[in-house]
Amino acid sequence: MLHKDYQLTYCTNIHPGQDWETTYGSLKTYLPGIKQQLAPDGEFGVGLRLSNKASEELDEAGRLQEFGRWLNDNGLYVFTMNGFPYGNFHHERVKDQVHSPDWTTPERVQYTKRLFRQLSYLIPQGMEGGISTSPISYKHWFSTDAQRRKAMGMAAEAFADIALFLYEEEERSGNYLHLDIEPEPDGLLENSEDVLMFYNNYLDTIACPFLEKKAGISGEKSREILRRYITLCYDVCHFSLAYEDPAYSFKKFRDAGIRIGKIQVSAALKIIKGSRTAEEIWKSLSGFNEPVYLHQVTERKKDEVVTYPDLPAVLNQLTDFSELRAHFHVPIFLEEFGRLHSTQDQILEVLCYLRDNRVTNQLEVETYTWEVLPDTLKIPLADSITRELQWLKEKM
Repeated sequence: MLHKDYQLTYCTNIHPGQDWETTYGSLKTYLPGIKQQLAPDGEFGVGLRLSNKASEELDEAGRLQEFGRWLNDNGLYVFTMNGFPYGNFHHERVKDQVHSPDWTTPERVQYTKRLFRQLSYLIPQGMEGGISTSPISYKHWFSTDAQRRKAMGMAAEAFADIALFLYEEEERSGNYLHLDIEPEPDGLLENSEDVLMFYNNYLDTIACPFLEKKAGISGEKSREILRRYITLCYDVCHFSLAYEDPAYSFKKFRDAGIRIGKIQVSAALKIIKGSRTAEEIWKSLSGFNEPVYLHQVTERKKDEVVTYPDLPAVLNQLTDFSELRAHFHVPIFLEEFGRLHSTQDQILEVLCYLRDNRVTNQLEVETYTWEVLPDTLKIPLADSITRELQWLKEKM
């Protein structure tokens, strides 16, 4: 939906979607009612998530055309997609496999191109759109720096291939679509420094020559194409885990000519020791320790951010800390969770920055963990989604 010239929606990865039948059933169940609550007299934009299997099945037997008609009949449209999780994202262990297959593989490239073809068909003519994706790969799958450098080099060529694909798509259809890389803890790209390093050392030095060789595009034009079509997904939860002030990150990206394709509005858990005992903290935090998703925990120690790979690595382990942040996407309308807090303040800082700085026009609430939230935090799913979007509209 439009709100003050911003496209505002939620990511449908909160709904199960291992195949097209399940995905379509969830969309039919929830989207019309949510739209009625939030945009009864207007159209409502959708942040669509398709697994690889669902995307393949959507291409079969006129289903894409049927889906397009259903969207139109219900006052809905798709302007952004989540192409980060490739496989199933619910009811089974995901953890680090959310990165698989990574950007060193042809499977990731093929999946992403298919999503872009589907988005180009579904998006209203003349509207900007994007697809968020993995920050190349999972850091702990590589045992040496040389292996990580090789993976980033392979990803740079893959991104060049995607950029050329999107350049040709815009020439053909007039649709401006971009790939939004989403840094997160323990990804090969975690924070703004990693992003700048990758753009300068890999996109500029590997992807540009790749485009020149493959398509005969000059070096300067190649750089323009890469900067236009390879953008960032700024996930507020993820950058809060890096302990980065939003204004600081946005300025660094702007100065480097790196675009923000989409902001995912999300909140992490914040654990403040204060006067509480470690036993009280671990008891509260243990309610969020579940087996499906990866919940990295970060701690700032002077000028360094230390990352623990998952919640079990800190539960009942740490005794000397002042604040921890945990990668658990909690409802954005709540600031406190019993003895725990959230990084909602980071969302408010982002919104404050947007009042004077047009970073992007695409905002997507991403709280995909509803099914694994502690029971005390659950309200009916449609109500929770609606409440998050209403809270965001009010704060904007």
